[in-house]
Amino acid sequence: MNHSARAFWLASPGYGEIRDTALTAPGEGEVLVRALYSGVSRGTETLVFRGGVPESQHAAMRAPFQEGDFPGPVKYGYLSVGVVEEGPGELVGRTVFCLYPHQSRYVVPASAVTVVPDHVPAERAVLAGTVETAVNALWDAAPLIGDRIAVVGGGMVGCSVAALLARFPGVRLQLVDADPARARTAEALGAGFASPADALGDCDLVVHASATEAGLTRSLELLAPEGTVVELSWYGDRRISLPLGEAFHSRRLTVRSSQVGTVSPARPGRTYADRLALALALLADPALDALITGESAFEELPDVLPKLASGDIPALCHRVRYAESG
Repeated sequence: MNHSARAFWLASPGYGEIRDTALTAPGEGEVLVRALYSGVSRGTETLVFRGGVPESQHAAMRAPFQEGDFPGPVKYGYLSVGVVEEGPGELVGRTVFCLYPHQSRYVVPASAVTVVPDHVPAERAVLAGTVETAVNALWDAAPLIGDRIAVVGGGMVGCSVAALLARFPGVRLQLVDADPARARTAEALGAGFASPADALGDCDLVVHASATEAGLTRSLELLAPEGTVVELSWYGDRRISLPLGEAFHSRRLTVRSSQVGTVSPARPGRTYADRLALALALLADPALDALITGESAFEELPDVLPKLASGDIPALCHRVRYAESG
């Protein structure tokens, strides 16, 4: 039996459209998923929408089920939650998460979907990919009980990291952002809040996720001697400068990268599936609903994404809702 679907495509930088697409019936070991929700990862997806992926990173930036190539036409995205309509009996009827673009229905290998725990609402499960990034970052950062920690940058990734760090015992935690409205989000997540100028220093660890040169510079300034900045920002095709003179060497500071494309080497033996399953389990916490700051219908995406990219719609995670008929 053949099925039809609708998918969002970036036709060219700055211009998106919804296209009809035909699906073949799932074969052995495959599932047909009807989308319920997807999420727009504002940082990465708006970078793609603007055509800002540098040519040297075209391969590294490919999403698992991407079609087309940068800068476009390209079908891009990786935060999809849906219901399995056809496939292995143990999966039919289950709510699943998949790293799939914005599309109403799709066929993928059964191994590409992860069952959403019964106690995690489908509406919240769109955050799984970002919480997975936060899990990997904290595996890399290895925070300790009682650490003094700042998360610089209150976007979707930074807030996800802060939400997980708020569970660590005895830490002094601040979410640092230039937007005072992020104070409300920090409170909902159980974290303190400060503007960049007022942030507490002497940090053992700073997680940087603002994707700005000023944010990374401030992150270094907030460190105690021997402290570490874990860099989560993706700068695309932008070059940044960093003050590595002054007291950088005498204070023995460290800047290290973290990227979700590879499971942290600090956790040997853990797989991508293990990491994603952990992220979904952590989404049982309703405090994480604070990361979803807007919602629109799938049909509205061509109009919504330009506004997300320009900042006309301020957002952490913007949720996309699919009609029952798909």
